[in-house]
Amino acid sequence: MDVKRLVSAFAAFAVLGVLAYKTLPDERIRLMTFAILALFAARTWLRRREIVHPDGKDDGGRAQ
Repeated sequence: MDVKRLVSAFAAFAVLGVLAYKTLPDERIRLMTFAILALFAARTWLRRREIVHPDGKDDGGRAQ
């Protein structure tokens, strides 16, 4: 997953969050919507790490 697609995905999650905040009147439904969006964002981030590091090794940003 390249960086443009990742940024686009997180921008879409942010837009959906703002729309949910502005349009959903019930606090419980709004919080459930935010929780679902957060789960999708976490899944997107974890999937990105699986694609970038398929062997499961992450150098933590340090090149050797």
